[in-house]
Formats: sequence, structure tokens, C-alpha cells
Amino acid sequence: MKSHRCMLFSVVLMAVASAAFAQSDAQKSSLAPAPSEAQKSFTTIKSLAGEWEGPVTVPEVPEMSGGKPMHASMRVTSRGHVLVHEFQEAGTPLDATKYDHPVTMLYLDGDQLTLVHYCDAGNRPRMIGKMSPDGKTVEFELKDISGSTEHHMHHGVFTIIDANHHTEDWTFMMNDKPVHAHFDLHRTN
Repeated sequence: MKSHRCMLFSVVLMAVASAAFAQSDAQKSSLAPAPSEAQKSFTTIKSLAGEWEGPVTVPEVPEMSGGKPMHASMRVTSRGHVLVHEFQEAGTPLDATKYDHPVTMLYLDGDQLTLVHYCDAGNRPRMIGKMSPDGKTVEFELKDISGSTEHHMHHGVFTIIDANHHTEDWTFMMNDKPVHAHFDLHRTN
């Protein structure tokens, strides 16, 4: 008889605990804070996951404009916590000894949208992003840099035209002189 009471007590205790956890979860979901500006910006940037190609225009170095299109590959990884952005000239193999192939990681760091650019110049600029009021542009400003500052990525802007078209504007500093590159990218898948 005593074992039946003990079993009944255990069943009742588990039922009460389950109800308490369910109520706690319901309260959490109804009290969840609205996403921060950084979270909204990151969600916008993650919508660019996919393969992209398009021309590059470099006003300061005209011979770099109008050549082969650039290819951008973007993928969400780490359970949705990181967007990996890789650039290369379209049609070139993934051979880092012969071709440029910078990699950029975008992620939330606390309440900041952060970008770290692993540059072919051998440094790692870190930038902080902010979304425009219309939600179509995310602009990144340099926060700090690891490695040489002689040649480095200094500024970046992602502008979403629609689900299959976006532009990227990057400013690269060469001996304290800015070089601007405009990429007009269309989704290939």
C-alpha cells in the first residue's frame, strides 16, 4: 500500500512539474522581447544566403572594372549564428595561392552586428553594421583591425534591391587612399 502511495505521489509530482514547465514556457514566449536592431539587421543579411554573380566597377582603377564577373557565395552556418561570405572571380578555381578569395564572417556579438573580413592583404578588419530605416541597406563601419593597416578593407554597404538582386559597396584603403568597389550581384541559385 505504501508503494502505491509513493507511486501516486510521484505521478502527481510529475504532472504538476510538467504543468509548471509548460506555463513557464508559455510565459517566456509571450514575454519575449522584440528583436533588437542588430537582430533585425542580421536577419536581413542572412536572407542573402545563396550564390551570386555580377560585374564589379572600381572608379579609381578602371582596368579592374568590366572584366570577368565576380562570384559571391553566402551561406548560413553554426546553427544560424554566422553568415559566411566568400568572394572570387567567377570561373576561377579555389586556389588561394594564385587567386584572391577573401572570406567575411557576419554574426551577432551581443547587441552588435559584427563583420570580420579575412582579407587577402593578410589582416582582419572588424566592422559594426547598422540597418537603414527602410530595412534595405546595412552599412558597416570599421571598429578595429588585426594585422597591418597599410592596405585594408575599411567600409562596406549591402543594399537589397529584391530577393534576387543586391549590391555591395566596399572601400579598401591603400596607403591611406580609398579605393571603392561596387558589385552588382544577381542570384544564380
